[in-house]
Amino acid sequence: LRINQGRYDRRRRGEYLMENRKFNKMFTLAFAFTAMVASPAVAQMLELKFGHVGKPGSLFEASVNEFTKRANAKLAGKAKVIGFGSSQLGKDKELLKKLKLGTVNFALPSSVMASVADEVGLFDMPYLVKDRVHMARIEKEIVWPTLVPILEKKGYKVIAIWENGFRNITNNTRPINVPADLQGLKLRTPKSVWRVKMFKAYGANPSPLSFSEVFVALQTGTFDGQENPLAQIASGKFQEVQKYLSMTGHVYTPAYVTVSTQYWAKLPEDVRKVLEETAKETQAFVYKTAAQLEVDLLAELKAGGMAVNNANKDAFIAASKPIYQEFCSSVPGGKELIDKALGPAK
Repeated sequence: LRINQGRYDRRRRGEYLMENRKFNKMFTLAFAFTAMVASPAVAQMLELKFGHVGKPGSLFEASVNEFTKRANAKLAGKAKVIGFGSSQLGKDKELLKKLKLGTVNFALPSSVMASVADEVGLFDMPYLVKDRVHMARIEKEIVWPTLVPILEKKGYKVIAIWENGFRNITNNTRPINVPADLQGLKLRTPKSVWRVKMFKAYGANPSPLSFSEVFVALQTGTFDGQENPLAQIASGKFQEVQKYLSMTGHVYTPAYVTVSTQYWAKLPEDVRKVLEETAKETQAFVYKTAAQLEVDLLAELKAGGMAVNNANKDAFIAASKPIYQEFCSSVPGGKELIDKALGPAK
């Protein structure tokens, strides 16, 4: 009896285990089916990372924040743009690489774009852009029909033109009134071959360095000075480690709202439409904010103890002829680009 009872108990346990396995399998299939049904809604919620080098208080930070606010309201859950400033996702060169890798979705390069295509070095020509009205004409007549297609062939889709701004020089040695005052100064520049050439022509000793490293380089004396728009100077707190601010206004640099062409093609058409339209309409906010910052930040930097002087721009323009000549002779179509850009301002 005991033997028979044991066989009966083992058979019952076996049946129980088999039933339990069937139940677990049915539960797993039901869970998988539920996940499959729910997955389209999850897939629609794209997270788009927008990396840039601007610090809090910079024009870049304000521009990206405004864009993300407007775009996310219109996307209404289909996608979400998230801004990452202060080089959190990488420096300019790294961001360009990460766009192609797909680890970053949007970036806001400026001067560094001249390293992607020589033709973009047009915006490194000194005193080329007279004001934002002139820039609007250049954008319409040169940027969209000529430069943007060149960048697309390099794998970068530009969906809007924003601003970095008019650049000025700071240093710890002396006020810069004429090019001769730059003689021998160790000057930080962005990673643009044409910017380096320009300052060499003026007599300085320029070297490129990532923006995130500039403050320490100035603080330690690795560089005597640097050049940037006021918004970058103030947000970078360069006034804490620089004595002189010389208002040279030597170059105006646009900023390019950029995504990789490969990634852009993969986005849903309705999402692309919202992003592109919103990026273009944000330009008005960017220009208005930039103009106001030029006034407010100049007063702030003066109040912070910087000695400010207005440089002799005519002297700088006269000293800039060699860089124009080199651009015309070395860049395919360079002379035509310059002639077309300067035409509207005459």
